[in-house]
Amino acid sequence: MDLLSTVSSIPIGSIVYHKLKMTREEFSWVLYDVGNSAFVLVMVTALMPLFFKDVAAAGMSGAESTANWGFANSAASFALALLAPILGTMADYQGMKKRFFLFFLFVGICFTLLLLCVGAGQWLLCLGVFVFARIGWAGANIFYDAFLPDVTSRERMDLISTRGYGYGYVGSVVPFLLIIGLILGSGMGGGVPVGIFKVSFMIVACWWLVFSIPAVKHVHQIFYLPSVASPILGSFQRLWSTFKEIRQYRQPFLFLAAYFFYIDGVDTIITMSTAYGRDLGFGVTMLIVVLLLIQLIAFPFALLFGRLAAIFSTKRMLFAGIGVYCLATFIAFFLPVINDPLFKNMAFWGVAFLVASAMGGIQALSRSFYGRLIPAEKSAEFFGLYNVFGKFAAITGPLMMGLVGRMTGETRWGILSLLLLFIAGGVLLGRVQGSAESI
Repeated sequence: MDLLSTVSSIPIGSIVYHKLKMTREEFSWVLYDVGNSAFVLVMVTALMPLFFKDVAAAGMSGAESTANWGFANSAASFALALLAPILGTMADYQGMKKRFFLFFLFVGICFTLLLLCVGAGQWLLCLGVFVFARIGWAGANIFYDAFLPDVTSRERMDLISTRGYGYGYVGSVVPFLLIIGLILGSGMGGGVPVGIFKVSFMIVACWWLVFSIPAVKHVHQIFYLPSVASPILGSFQRLWSTFKEIRQYRQPFLFLAAYFFYIDGVDTIITMSTAYGRDLGFGVTMLIVVLLLIQLIAFPFALLFGRLAAIFSTKRMLFAGIGVYCLATFIAFFLPVINDPLFKNMAFWGVAFLVASAMGGIQALSRSFYGRLIPAEKSAEFFGLYNVFGKFAAITGPLMMGLVGRMTGETRWGILSLLLLFIAGGVLLGRVQGSAESI
């Protein structure tokens, strides 16, 4: 614990956040994105799908294991979607937001470490532990997102939100590079050794923990509602009142409807991309290198989206992100029918570049756009709803992709269906009044 305390109070930290023109609270909030992004890259996108398919689900067909992986991710999203509204509403009371954040942070890190106990062929145990790890990660993010109005001003939300995603991408590369070094050093033979997978899970948990410390120490709830005698009952009453007054909050709810569709497509591509690449016959080494470059490309583009939002408006940049994802999805659909190996590889790299260029921007600007539409003192309640829509969206995408893949025997038809999600999201986003800068 002395080491952890030392890390969080290193004087150089003050120098860094002043150089970056951020307050201590803003910088600490951004650092949490650096820590938890390693979970997304390794556990959701890169190695965990490979561990499941090659180790835990060894012997299953590619289509079946990919479908089961999609079902597990849907289950994690569904569980959190049920909890998020009431938890978010309760967290708006004084002192509660930090407590919920710490609880889910603890759950996420502990279950990530429990994956060390999963052995070959234990696919059901693997999915069960992973589901709880993902619930912990996503649950902590509800309250992390809800801290955005507490750590910065409305005018700086785009800047700080995009910096969170941008530095998160770069920060997640550091443990990923360490893991890649371990993989390459092992020789890889017929694949990644089981021991390397498990060391990787430990690295992710430790990285996440260390970079959470500044947020735990310096990020505090500034906007809150007065405590009540029965916070649970009061939370249900407030949540019901919010839905009854939906006309008063028409713009946030209209945005949530748009967000539900387009973020469904984004999350599905992030979650299922490695499994899809494996089904296409791409090797583990190539997939890892592609994911590494995606993180590096996503960093400057996330910051660029933030800069461009100040020029063209946040809403227009969200449309740009949706358009890029539509193009990437359309190209990905045709990848399995490309016969020329060189052209197929080039097309795959093209899809990866398109995804990387829009990934951080569309997520970060969605968060800040929504943050300006909602009342600051109810930020946890509204970000709870934000995550409900996001999590229910994350259920339908992988589930739809898995079902279509099972029915047709080809995953690419599930990929094509994602176009409908992006188009529906774009249409609804067009109905949100203004660009939120003046709201």
